[in-house]
Amino acid sequence: MSESKIARLHEGLVSKEFSCRELTEKYIEAVNKDNGALNAYVTVTPETALETASIVDDKIARGEEISMLEGIPMTLKDNISTDGIRTTCCSKILEDYTPIYDATVWKILKAQNAVLLGKTNMDEFAMGSSCETSYFGGAKNPHNINHVAGGSSGGVASAVGGNIAVYGLGSDTGGSIRQPASFCGIVGMKPTYGAVSRYGLIAYASSLDQIGPITTSVEDTAVVYDAISQYDTMDSTSQGRKGESVRSTLKNDIKGMKIGIAREYLEGIRDDVRNAVEEAVEVYRSLGAEIVYFDLPSLKYALPVYYIIACAEASSNLGRYDGIRYGYKAQNYRDVNDMVKKTRSTGFGDEVKRRILLGTYVLSSGYYDAYYKKAQNLRGKIVQSFKKAFEVCDVILAPTVPMTAFENGHAVSDPVETYMTDICTVPVNICGLPGISVPCGFDNKGMPIGMQLIGDSFCESKILNAAWQYEKAAGKFKPAGFGVKL
Repeated sequence: MSESKIARLHEGLVSKEFSCRELTEKYIEAVNKDNGALNAYVTVTPETALETASIVDDKIARGEEISMLEGIPMTLKDNISTDGIRTTCCSKILEDYTPIYDATVWKILKAQNAVLLGKTNMDEFAMGSSCETSYFGGAKNPHNINHVAGGSSGGVASAVGGNIAVYGLGSDTGGSIRQPASFCGIVGMKPTYGAVSRYGLIAYASSLDQIGPITTSVEDTAVVYDAISQYDTMDSTSQGRKGESVRSTLKNDIKGMKIGIAREYLEGIRDDVRNAVEEAVEVYRSLGAEIVYFDLPSLKYALPVYYIIACAEASSNLGRYDGIRYGYKAQNYRDVNDMVKKTRSTGFGDEVKRRILLGTYVLSSGYYDAYYKKAQNLRGKIVQSFKKAFEVCDVILAPTVPMTAFENGHAVSDPVETYMTDICTVPVNICGLPGISVPCGFDNKGMPIGMQLIGDSFCESKILNAAWQYEKAAGKFKPAGFGVKL
């Protein structure tokens, strides 16, 4: 079992076992020492971190209460806007961009004196599954730096898995929190669409994007989710958390809980992943849960539906990067059209250009009905099939990824297989459902395997409780050999 790192550090601060400055300095030292190998951070903010640490130490000295996340060193994916701190989306086109406002999630955490160590690496504009499309080079897996950390939130997963941040926030459009969490042997949750504000998240595909926590334990995920799941008037899709604090619902008995397994989720996955998931099923049986097998035939449409919708929305969202308003601008050009063309051609990486072109194509006259409209209709069918599934089960258990972390460079040599890593995660985004990845074993090379628990809309408490019970019973977390040893 992985205990709550946040709770342990909070107790240490309150009891004055160590000061917030001492804790922060320990993490800054670890970042300086290990980031060269992991490439998790693209921007480091030691001054900001130490400033906040002083505020927290002053509060403790005055005998004031501090919240659970106050004074805890953390990180943000580099597509979450931070006022006065560079936010690049790991793209040349935004290499020197500094926002003039905070994303709502950072505003919330900043108000609680969260200690920001820096901004972490990611696939360019969150487009990729290995972190290798980053303009700054990919983040490495803390369990073996010859393997990828996953994507697109690879930097957050590498930093948290490598113990150079206590927790972090990533974004998940098609699995970008859960897949790297699985690859790095930690916990990552994509909340229900609308539960966490997207204001200040630099958009990839607006109907799919969602911010969520990456941590080393289920309890820590619950703590962070409780903090950030607030209704926000700045986001028209925001609803906030429904019901009580999810942390307070952990530790509930799961005897009689119906855990569903769609047979289609187990097709085409590697044997070691299947075995680890089946072992997890047996753990749930031993805890008194009822296992329900069912068919979900619409699952086979999820990947094409996802790529059509995501790329269509990306082609629209990324139209704002033209070299005129902000960001990189080409130097030599004949006229405005030539300037925009050269800026976008040299400012975007190959993967981003590929997805913009695909999105523009499926939205174009003559192809809209054949591709985009059809994908939206199929999206509705997938949503309905999941609604029916939750009539027979409380949560769905599935692999997070069909494989473990592949070696560096594999995504370039086999892009189709890289796209396939999203096959188990994209249905959650298509339907706007909550999903959490929890470590459930290791392959024969010692690389982590993750399992995924999926819930109905706003049922985060159910999936977190089921994940907590599994984590407690199975204890499949293994710390990597980097960073701060606590």
